[in-house]
Amino acid sequence: MSHSSAEQVFPQEPMTLIATTTMGLEQLVTRELRQLGVPARSAADETGRIYFSGSWRELIRANLWLRTAGRILIELARFQLRDDFAPLFDAVDAVPWEEWMPPNAEITVEARSVRSTITSVPALQRVVKKGIVNRLTRHWHLTRLAEDGPAYTVELAVRGDRAVLTLDTSGAGLHRRGYRKINAPSPLRETLASALVQLSVWRPGRVLIDPFCASGTIPIEAAMLGRNIAPGLKRTFAAENWPISPKTLWEQQRAKAREAILPPLETKLIGCDIDAGLLRTARFHAQNAGVADDIVFRQADFRDLTDSRRYGCVIGNPPYGDRVGEKEEYRPLYESIPGVLAKLPTWSHYLITSWNDFESIIGRKADRRRKLYNGRIECTYFQFLGPRPPKGFFDAGSGEETPQEEALPRQSQGQNPEPPEAAAAAFTGLSQRDTRQIDQFARCLSNRAKHLSRYPKRGITSYRVYDRDFPEVPLAIDLFEGQWLHLAEYERPDQRSAAAHRLWLDALVQRAGEILGIPPENCFIKRRTRQKGKSQYEKLSSDGTFVEVHENGLTFLCNMSDYLDVGLFLDHRITRSMVSRMAGGKSFLNLFCYTGSFTCAAAAAGAARTVSVDLSSTYLDWAEKNMAKNGFGTADQRHRHRFIRDDAIEYLSRCRETFDLCVCDPPTYSNSKKLSEDWDVQKRHAELLILLAKRMAPGGTVFFSNNFRRFKLDCEALEPFYTIRDISSQTVPEEYRNRRIHSCWRLMRRGE
Repeated sequence: MSHSSAEQVFPQEPMTLIATTTMGLEQLVTRELRQLGVPARSAADETGRIYFSGSWRELIRANLWLRTAGRILIELARFQLRDDFAPLFDAVDAVPWEEWMPPNAEITVEARSVRSTITSVPALQRVVKKGIVNRLTRHWHLTRLAEDGPAYTVELAVRGDRAVLTLDTSGAGLHRRGYRKINAPSPLRETLASALVQLSVWRPGRVLIDPFCASGTIPIEAAMLGRNIAPGLKRTFAAENWPISPKTLWEQQRAKAREAILPPLETKLIGCDIDAGLLRTARFHAQNAGVADDIVFRQADFRDLTDSRRYGCVIGNPPYGDRVGEKEEYRPLYESIPGVLAKLPTWSHYLITSWNDFESIIGRKADRRRKLYNGRIECTYFQFLGPRPPKGFFDAGSGEETPQEEALPRQSQGQNPEPPEAAAAAFTGLSQRDTRQIDQFARCLSNRAKHLSRYPKRGITSYRVYDRDFPEVPLAIDLFEGQWLHLAEYERPDQRSAAAHRLWLDALVQRAGEILGIPPENCFIKRRTRQKGKSQYEKLSSDGTFVEVHENGLTFLCNMSDYLDVGLFLDHRITRSMVSRMAGGKSFLNLFCYTGSFTCAAAAAGAARTVSVDLSSTYLDWAEKNMAKNGFGTADQRHRHRFIRDDAIEYLSRCRETFDLCVCDPPTYSNSKKLSEDWDVQKRHAELLILLAKRMAPGGTVFFSNNFRRFKLDCEALEPFYTIRDISSQTVPEEYRNRRIHSCWRLMRRGE
C-alpha cells in the first residue's frame, strides 16, 4: 500500500481545537463556545465533536468555561487509514512531536475504532506509541524515553477509513469540577446536570427545585451557572504542566474568571431528597463549589413536594431501577408524578429517565423530549412547559425575587432563552368525575364506620370497615386496633391513565384516613390482582412495619407494609373462635399454617399438642413468634407445639400421628420450586383430604377452607371418609359485603 501523506497541524497558532461531548449535547457546547466569542461547528458525521479554531487563549478559556463539554483536544493530524498499519506509523512519525513534548514526556495512547477494517484497538495504540517514540528518540538522539515528566495523552480516532490524531489538553474529564469529593450512588455527571439546567427555562430569579437531588449536582450546577462561576476554576488541566504552555496566560484567565463571579443568588435554589446521608454529601459539595449560600437542601419525600411561588422549574433525575427487579419498586413513584406536579400548576417540569414508557405511565405527552445519555444509560429528557409568566413578572411588581440579568457577563447572557411555553398547566389534578366518586366513597365509608362503631365495645378491635360497598371504588379496607389502615385495591378496568389512577387512588386513601382518624403514615395501600402462583405471599417491600393486633385475648404480629396480606386473615375471625371452642385437650394439626393464628387459638384453648406445617420458612418463623408472643415459646411449650417445614401432601404421606382437630386452609394455586408438583386446590383437594382422613381419629373434625370463588368440593370422593357440612355462611363475619370471600366446610371423620 502506498504511503499516505498526513495533513499536519503545528504548535504555531491558530490551532484546530475539538470540544468533545456526549451525544445530544453538541448544540449546547456550540452555543457555549459562541458565548465565549468563539465560532464553532459540529461535523455532521462525527457525533460528539465540536470544532473551533483558536490560540492558547481560546484553549484555556474553553477548558475553564465549558460546562457541557467532556475534553478539549488539539488536532495534530488527519489522514486516510484503510487496512494497513504502515500508513498509520508513517503519519504518526510525521507529526513534529518534539514541538509539543519534552524528551521525558510521559505518553499515554488511547484509540477507538468505528466501522473500520482495523478493529484491534490495542494494535492501534501500539503503532501510535511506536511512531511517537521513534520520532522523539530520533530528534532527541536518545535510545529510550524516560517518561518521568509531564503527562500527555494522545488519542487516535478511526471512523471508517479516516483517522484523526489529537492531543488531550484537559487531562481528567471536564465534568470533574473539583467540588465532588465523596462518591454517591449513581451520580449524575456535572456536565449532564448543567445541560439539564441550560435546556430548561430556568434563569436567576426563578425558583428551581430538584426533588431527587441526591448529592446535589443539579442545584449546584444551576447555582454555578447563575452566579457565573467558571466550572474549571477549582481544578488543574493537563496542558498547564507542558513546557510550551503559557503559564502567565493561565493565571490571567483564572483571575478574570474570579472577577466575573456574581453575588449570591437572591432566589435560593432547593434540593430535596429522602436520604439524609445524601443530603449531607450535597451540602458538603455545595460548600466546596462555593455555592452553599445559594441552595437550601431539605429532607423530603417527592410526594410532599409543594411551593407557593409561581413560574418555577422542577428539574429532576428520578431513580431508574435499572438493576433486575428494581424497576417495579419505583412504579408507584412514577405513577405519583403527575399528581404531585399538578400542585405546581404554573411551573415547568423537566425529568430525565431511562423509562421508555414514561409518557404512558404519567398519561401525558411531553412538550419536548431529547435523547441523552446518563453515563452509558440511554435516557430521554422529558420537558413539560407551564404557562408563560406575564411580561415583566420577574422585573417588578410580582412580589417575588427579581433576577439581576444585566449583571451577567457576556458568557452567561442569554443562556436560557425563553421558549414558547404552554398556555395551560403542564399537569392537572382530579377530574370532576374523580371528585364525585371520592365524595360518594367518603359518604359510604362514613356510614359504614358509624355502623361498625359498636365493634370495639364488643371486643372486636380489627375488622373490615369497607368492602367494595360503593362499586365504583373497588377497595377492601381493614381497620386494625383503631390505629392502622390496610387498603387493598381490586383490579378493575377504567379509562384513567396509570398516573391519573394513582392520583385518584391517593386521594381516596387520604380521604379514608381523614374519615377514620388515621394519620397518612399509618395507611398502607396494596393492589390485589388476579392471583397466580404464590403471588398472595410474595414480598412487595422490605419496610418491616410490624404492629400488634389483638383478638380474643391473643396477640398477633401483623406486617402492614411488606406483603399483600398482613399475616392475619380477618375473615376467619369466627372460624378461629370455633377452633378455640373445640381445641381443649385435643391434638391439633394446622396444614398450610401461614403465620400460625389458628395454632395460637388452639394452644390458648388448651390443646394437648399442636403441629403446624408450611413450606415457607419465613411464615413458620412468623408463626413461632406469634406463639411466643402468646406465652408458648418456652422450651416445654416448644416440645408440645411443633413447626414442620414441608409440603402438606408430602407430610401426610409420611406422617404416622393421629389428630383430633385440623385446620386446612390451602392457597388456590402454587408453582413453588419447592413443590414436586404444582398445587391446584380444585384439582388436588380430594387427594389432600383423603390423605388427611387417614391421620384423623374417628369423629375428628377438619375445618377445610379456601378462597377460590369457583371452587366445588368433591363430595362424591370425600363422603366415604367424612360427614360433610358447608358452614361458609356461619364463618364469614357480618361486616363483609362479599359473602364469598372464603368457603368453609366442617368435615367429621367417619368411624372405621
